Amino acid sequence: MKLPEEDTELFYKLHPALLFYTSQRKGVVRSITTLEEFMQLPIEEKNKVREALYKYPELIDSFVKENPFNFSQDELEIVRSWKNFIKDEFYLFRYLKKYAIFLDDNSPPKAYGVLALKSDFQEIVGPWLPVFLKAVLLPFKGRIIYDGILIPYPVTFGPGIRRNLKEAYQEAKARFGIITALPWEEKEESDVERLKSYLSSEATREKYYEEIEELITKDSRLLTVYHQEMGKVHARTYGRRLSKIGLRNAWFAIIEGEIVASGSTNEEVKQILNKIIPAEKRNFAYVFHLKGAVKG
Repeated sequence: MKLPEEDTELFYKLHPALLFYTSQRKGVVRSITTLEEFMQLPIEEKNKVREALYKYPELIDSFVKENPFNFSQDELEIVRSWKNFIKDEFYLFRYLKKYAIFLDDNSPPKAYGVLALKSDFQEIVGPWLPVFLKAVLLPFKGRIIYDGILIPYPVTFGPGIRRNLKEAYQEAKARFGIITALPWEEKEESDVERLKSYLSSEATREKYYEEIEELITKDSRLLTVYHQEMGKVHARTYGRRLSKIGLRNAWFAIIEGEIVASGSTNEEVKQILNKIIPAEKRNFAYVFHLKGAVKG
């Protein structure tokens, strides 16, 4: 989950130069006169400069225009893209193979797939997650990195908070997916997409109960979406129960949480539905295939 070494070296060529420029323009650390001296500063002093940069992001445009270090146009475009930074508090929530998940603390929540730089995130903050921290996320060649500094809060989380974070992560994935590039703009959701996101977990179904009712009331066509999505939820529960008693290679249909038909083939179940379910409700049926029994 790290940025490739070549790109990491490029980041550490560009970003310190921008910070040094910021310090010179704003007089943050007056004792330094060269980039080499800046690189030797303790992290606390560098962080002061970093805070100044994000307070005055117009310095990025000034840096690109003046190009004091004679960077190439491609390099300047990378620096210019940092105007799309996100400075916030995040939960470092999960380590995945491709990136680490940074979950913000906003409503609705968003989850970002972030790459590390020289060191893996486990080396920096440890293996035990979640970790609540301050960070700045930056775009870099179509990916998201952080700017080299993480500031963790010394807090731990009980079962209740962990459960809430898991639900927030599920909601973020359902509504926006995992965001892996900046800038990111929220696309206007259709009513179908919005309803599906509200129904994606028990927590969101409870949280957005009124919104769900409003959607399916104002547009009767969404009732089919509602029943299909809820059918998926009930199918998982029934699937586990039926597998445990040894059923396999069978088909079932669910409406409003109840199994209303079963058979050895999908076609057989559909024929039963056509005979016993009113035509206006047949599309509400969610049909699923139970493939095998649970072992053990």
